[in-house]
Amino acid sequence: MIGVQTITVGADEGDQRLDRWFRRRFPHVPQGRIEKMCRKGEIRVDGGRVKPATRVEAGQAVRVPPLPDDAPPARPRDSVSDADAAMMRDAVIYRDDHIIALNKPPGLPTQGGSKQTRHVDGLAEALKFGFDEKPRLVHRLDKDTSGILLLARTRGIANALTEAFRARDTRKIYWAAVAGVPQPRMGTIRFGLVKAPGHGAKGEGEKMLAVHPRDIETTPGAKRATTDYAVLSSLGTRASWVALVPVTGRTHQLRAHMAEIGHPIAGDGKYGGSGQENLGDGWGAQLGGEISRKLHLHARSLSLTHPVSGARLTLTAPLPLHMARTWRMVGWDAADVPADPFEDLE
Repeated sequence: MIGVQTITVGADEGDQRLDRWFRRRFPHVPQGRIEKMCRKGEIRVDGGRVKPATRVEAGQAVRVPPLPDDAPPARPRDSVSDADAAMMRDAVIYRDDHIIALNKPPGLPTQGGSKQTRHVDGLAEALKFGFDEKPRLVHRLDKDTSGILLLARTRGIANALTEAFRARDTRKIYWAAVAGVPQPRMGTIRFGLVKAPGHGAKGEGEKMLAVHPRDIETTPGAKRATTDYAVLSSLGTRASWVALVPVTGRTHQLRAHMAEIGHPIAGDGKYGGSGQENLGDGWGAQLGGEISRKLHLHARSLSLTHPVSGARLTLTAPLPLHMARTWRMVGWDAADVPADPFEDLE
């Protein structure tokens, strides 16, 4: 057991999340352990309590509590199986010297956690393409959400893209299949969101609860959230194909918002009820028959200003297999809808 250490953040280590800095220094310590040490105040920066997402800067002093020295050696950082490396490279839909865009498959977490050892952040070792370091994440997608995920190939580009997301200089459009047909067929959802605690020892099962706009200011922990939606096509009153734009970027925002207005996303067991079949225009996240029970939510397109060239770049990701199969079964075709149904409203 190594005693308490105080480590100074190096000149090339600044402006990154504490948990990422910690994992690079101590790769054998799992994410869940880092989060626990932060909650207990065992990890401190310049003497103050911090969260895993706190950004550290060059020159800051990080207090590191005693860590076990008998942990199994970490796998080499570039130890990605041939199958996973091929999967990651096949997922690349855009690459230049500055950014990489993936069409993330559903079921693959963006980052690791207490129970997640296989994730995009780790497998990004397969995407160096001649660079010394793996590309860096600049935003996230839920584990079961597929679609465009952007990575930066250098720290400077990561900083620029992170700021672009914060400043809302990017535009994301999601496609989803939802229960019923929202009315009106185009609108804006403005329910706030507040995190409800999970039922497990480590908060498993936590979810976001919708809060009416009039109650946001008086609800502890509630944050404003805004989603634009547009119905692109419908299957009678049973289900519809919608485009969604998250104006804000809250956890599970699209899933919680669509469920709150009575049209949960197909396959969403957390917010739509895993055992409830949708029999018509109303509640129920399972479409029944041969329709996949997987989540039907896909980050279809992402528009951004290229951080180096300054040109406007629009990326598009094909649907994952289970959604493409649903689209074929019900007769929906991407060629029949506008790339951005909200464009004329701006």
